[in-house]
Amino acid sequence: MLYRLLHFPASIALYFYCRNIRINNKEFLDKQGPLLIASNHPNSFLDAIILASLFKRPIYSLARGDAFANNFITRILLSLKMLPVYRISEGAENLGHNFTTFATCSEIFKKNGIVLIFSEGRCINEWHLRPLKKGTARLALKAWSENIPLEVLPLGINYSTFRSFGKNIHLKFGECLNSNNFDLSLSEGKNIAAFNSTLNEKLKPLVYEIEPGEKNLRLKLFSINISTIKRILLIIPSWIGFIIHFPLYAGVASFLKRNQNDHYDSIIVGLMFILYPFYLLLIISLAYLSSKSIIALLLIIICPFTLWSYVQLKKQ
Repeated sequence: MLYRLLHFPASIALYFYCRNIRINNKEFLDKQGPLLIASNHPNSFLDAIILASLFKRPIYSLARGDAFANNFITRILLSLKMLPVYRISEGAENLGHNFTTFATCSEIFKKNGIVLIFSEGRCINEWHLRPLKKGTARLALKAWSENIPLEVLPLGINYSTFRSFGKNIHLKFGECLNSNNFDLSLSEGKNIAAFNSTLNEKLKPLVYEIEPGEKNLRLKLFSINISTIKRILLIIPSWIGFIIHFPLYAGVASFLKRNQNDHYDSIIVGLMFILYPFYLLLIISLAYLSSKSIIALLLIIICPFTLWSYVQLKKQ
């Protein structure tokens, strides 16, 4: 229920935080299950939010188990179609829960559902494909052993930046894998090794390899041209948008100043998503109290438009 409730506003909000989202094969956004999306993991839960917002069908996401800290948080995460996966670093006693999660995924596949797994395991803000963990292989092999016609869809998620909004994002889908791509008569260990080797080769061309200091290469890969007409039309609204929204963004960024880890970007997006409706209500209320005019209600359209304008013209 919560997933469906947030899906539409999250889809809209995405375009106020991202300038441009480029997708190489948009037809995959309409794809039916059973499907396992095997993706790299550069930007914490923002990766899952973007995909859940863009895909037409609901996506179940596998998330790190320590996020399911208590019963209240667990209920919220489960209602957002997130399922826990535990690593040995989160306690060997929790590893047994992974069997429950994998069994749940099998049931989702049997109902032609879609599951998202981050095949690298950990999130790190970098332009680099890291070694793949065994989870994706085990999940796919389990489904195939149960005669589920699962397809595995490789996906590379690439961000122009991990520290500011107005980013450009490239989603690059690869060719789907299925059971016919593998000799399933091999031992489990050999099957996992063969699967990871094949998936790694599929993901390599989809994930950009950029060193942190290569700003010119990033600019070359991600920058988009803004037409002169668009700049002229949006220049005034963009400045208004900057002035109106700077207090909110500066306040959130200041609050997160000490949080310089790999979850910073996702946390700031989450907080802005939660706080913006209240901030917008505050602006409209102040405008109405000052003008005593119903025209103040137009700000519910004007403010988001000026924010969008600023995101479009913001320095890349």
